[in-house]
Amino acid sequence: MSAQDEDERLVDAVLGASRALVAVAARSLDGLAEDVTLAQYRVLVELAARGPQRIADLAAVLGVESSTVTRMCDRLVRKHLIHRRRASADRRAVRVALAAEGHRLIDEVSERRRAQIGAILARMPSQDRPAVLRALRAFADAAGTVPEQDWSLGWRLHQLQSSAEAVGSAR
Repeated sequence: MSAQDEDERLVDAVLGASRALVAVAARSLDGLAEDVTLAQYRVLVELAARGPQRIADLAAVLGVESSTVTRMCDRLVRKHLIHRRRASADRRAVRVALAAEGHRLIDEVSERRRAQIGAILARMPSQDRPAVLRALRAFADAAGTVPEQDWSLGWRLHQLQSSAEAVGSAR
């Protein structure tokens, strides 16, 4: 088999895995009261991973126009999942950040997704798992994604800080 044939088989395998993961992602959003689309959820995940962002920076990360991100953020603000704040140094600059409800939604969706992926992995032969682990880590690294443990720890710490602030203000 030629190197080109191997590359084609690899691309096909990744596409198949991608379809499966997109299906998991879509199912994990089913039935949410906030009625969040997959594209809107991606905005929430990027904000969880990277912290508050300017619209232009978020658009660059997502690979879309600023006007598209502005419209998505308008919807997410109405759903109380994110909030906008003017930067103190430059009043023209607007930053968007996850609201407490956005953090809660990401937590819920992540738990759903983990359960679904766990069920899929449970059906996989145990001897194949180390190779899958190495391959998926290499793929994520090559794609430049923020590792799950890095961004999920960040929003979990934010939740703890928000809870502590709520307790402190209630006193």
